[in-house]
Amino acid sequence: MKKLTNQWGIKVIRIDIKDIRLPIQLQKAMAAEAESSRLANAKIIVAKAEIEATKNLQKASTILADNPFTMQLRYLQSLHLISGEDSHTIVFPFSTETLRKIFK
Repeated sequence: MKKLTNQWGIKVIRIDIKDIRLPIQLQKAMAAEAESSRLANAKIIVAKAEIEATKNLQKASTILADNPFTMQLRYLQSLHLISGEDSHTIVFPFSTETLRKIFK
């Protein structure tokens, strides 16, 4: 650019591009690439969340295994969540060992 303008005695300091027109096919290709990139990133995020959830479940199972009452409490909490706000009849299956520990 400098060679072209120097022969006319013009010094170019800065060039700004104000408007760009892309062919429709190029626009579609760019949109498809952006969409596939977003989908790939979403899959990575989901995979990381699965790994984190698995680690948390592993920690929880270790904690629950340490005390049988914690497992029973977790079970009761799950039943409570299942029942929701409507009235339901829930049958609680307790092992005889657990019942002996409770009523001692």
